[in-house]
Order: sequence, then C-alpha cells, then structure tokens
Amino acid sequence: MTSTPALPVILALTGASGAPYGMRLLDVLARNKIPTELIISSHGWRLLETEAGITDDAGLKARTGGDWSSVTVHSDDDRGAGPASGSHRTRGMVICPCSMGTVAAIAAGTSRSLIERAADVTLKERRKLILVPRETPLSLIHLRNLVSVTEAGAVVIPAAPGFYHRPTSIDQLIDFIVQRILDQLDIDVALTPRWSG
Repeated sequence: MTSTPALPVILALTGASGAPYGMRLLDVLARNKIPTELIISSHGWRLLETEAGITDDAGLKARTGGDWSSVTVHSDDDRGAGPASGSHRTRGMVICPCSMGTVAAIAAGTSRSLIERAADVTLKERRKLILVPRETPLSLIHLRNLVSVTEAGAVVIPAAPGFYHRPTSIDQLIDFIVQRILDQLDIDVALTPRWSG
C-alpha cells in the first residue's frame, strides 16, 4: 500500500504592507517540509523589496530557511499553472499579505492573474481560503468585499496581533498571526503560547 503524498498549501503574497507575515509563514512551511506552491504578484515583490530588502527568489529563499525542496514557485502571469485548475488538489490557499485590490478581485471573481484564479478555484472547490489583509482604516467598499468573500467561504484573518502573551519583539507579533494561519490549516506547529485563562 502506497502512502498518499501530503497535499500542498498555496501561498500567495500580494502588494499589501505586511510582507514579513508572508515571509515568516513561508519560512515555517519550508522548514517543516510542508509542500508549498508559492505565487508572488508584481506588487508583492515591490513590497518585499521595500519592507525586507528582498528582490528575487534567491534572496527570499535565503531568508526563509534556505531549503526550498518542498516549495514550488509559480509566476503570477501563468494562468495555466496547476493552482489554476480544480483538478489540482491542494490543502487550501493563503494570501498573506492580501491587498484590498486582491480581496475585491476575489469578491468579483475576475481571475485576472494566477493568484486570483487560484483563489477562485479554492472557493469553488470548497477548500480553505485564508486572506490576511493589513489595511486601516477600512472603507465601506473594503468591508463589503470582506463580507462577500466570507459569505463565499473564505476565512479573513486581519493582520492585527494580540498582546495577551506580552510580546517583546516584532517577531513575536508576526508569529501571533502566523500561528492563527497555521491553526486554520490544521498544521501542528507551535510558535506562540496559547491563552490559558
């Protein structure tokens, strides 16, 4: 009897401020050898450069464990890649960070890029879609789009860390959000203390 290979997580980074959240999530997935399909939009690359000084795959790989043996990279322009098809089975998809433009495109079902198409596929196949927006304040349009994607089955995790664990570093604030994402994916990796009452 052959074992079934683990289904991959699709991880997309878009142009919302918050690149360190996506980097840390990729780091955890890569270090734990969790199959990951990585897609970064052009605006996502711009934010990686602005917020982390990273300009290419090599730089990102070096900052996320250095071993991408479990990571497959797709171009956001390749709408024929595996994640664009419902027959391509996955564990789900995370867009972290997720721009409000991406939220709007998912809410409208426009599928203009691989990220948008993969999100559309994730919803239609009733798989878990996790969106991590970092925008403030939120306009009524933002709120309506977030309601629309939630009604369609997405899980919205705002990049708003808690403080009950008394963080003393930015890394601990980032891990607070990444832990919530891992929990939603049922990935048993402990990054932060849990509330004990």
